[in-house]
Amino acid sequence: MNKLIAVTRSSMPSFEEYCEEIKVLWENRWLSNRGCKHKEFEAQLAEFFGEPNVFLYANGHVALEVGIDAFHFPKGSEVITTPYTHCSTTHSIARNGLVPVFVDVNDKDYTIDVMKIEDAITDKTVAIMATHVYGVMCDVEAIDKIAKKYGLKVIYDAAHAFGVKKEGKDVSHWGDMAMFSTHATKVFHTIEGGITVFKDEKYQKRLNTLVNFGFDGPEDVVHISTNARMNEFEAAMGICNLRHFWDEVAKREKVAARYHQHLDGVEGIHFIAPQPGVTQNYAYFPVFFDGYKYTRNEIQARLAEDNILARKYFYPIIPDLSCYQMNYAGQTFPVSKHAADTVLALPMFADLTEQDVERICRIILD
Repeated sequence: MNKLIAVTRSSMPSFEEYCEEIKVLWENRWLSNRGCKHKEFEAQLAEFFGEPNVFLYANGHVALEVGIDAFHFPKGSEVITTPYTHCSTTHSIARNGLVPVFVDVNDKDYTIDVMKIEDAITDKTVAIMATHVYGVMCDVEAIDKIAKKYGLKVIYDAAHAFGVKKEGKDVSHWGDMAMFSTHATKVFHTIEGGITVFKDEKYQKRLNTLVNFGFDGPEDVVHISTNARMNEFEAAMGICNLRHFWDEVAKREKVAARYHQHLDGVEGIHFIAPQPGVTQNYAYFPVFFDGYKYTRNEIQARLAEDNILARKYFYPIIPDLSCYQMNYAGQTFPVSKHAADTVLALPMFADLTEQDVERICRIILD
């Protein structure tokens, strides 16, 4: 059997570099709860983002869930969001006692369709929560304008968008909160983890209690919350990987260029076009098989026969998941549905070789 090519492969510092970074943990035995590596990493990220209100978490989902909790929205309030995303986006709304209200995506980059947002706003709406899907930026200016008009908060699921910039400004600059996942599969990772960036520092005090079971000091618990703290080993991995981040992005850019060299201009295959003025991070390589001689499912199956793992990402759309079907029966989201039925995320990671890309594309084009 041919060698396995996974859909992603974690970038790693050298073994020696990571061991050097965690050596202090054997000396101080402080492994969790805002130790020296946690604080160092947080400070480095504040400089990286150009935004001071950075907070670290055990994973991306709790970052999003706890981050929403920090706003303290009234239970039953509505949050306008996208059906074309990971279930974590929607779960984080629902698990805060809020109601997800779906708006379809546009047919160009599959981010939330800003032309449909205002029609979904009611007197119960408190926020717009959009996803920078595949690291592609939403129309942040239009969303900001709508939010200001109606007095809404803006939350970005930026799980895929670490390092993405628009006109030189980090993606975290937009919205009241942005959340980044630093799971091992992401372009930048801390083994497992998450980050929030808030525009207003007033939320930081509430976050300090929410990530630690709601403790406010050693003897009182003021919120019913969870344990969401990033540990020292994760923070140390983040410190190491941050040193090499742009080098890894440059390698991914070369992989993307190789794919385009083979697949551009092929009838029935299309991609999300690069956005003017936006610095990409090449987190994923989504390809849409729409009118191609083989279906998306046929391509995925043929790749799997050759030990190549590609992923239907995102499929199915959120309203079609069993846990949400009853709540959204009768609602249709045609653009999201079509995207989900035709998309295939091809393998993308920094160490993917030119020969590997040729092997993948040869199967697709055969």
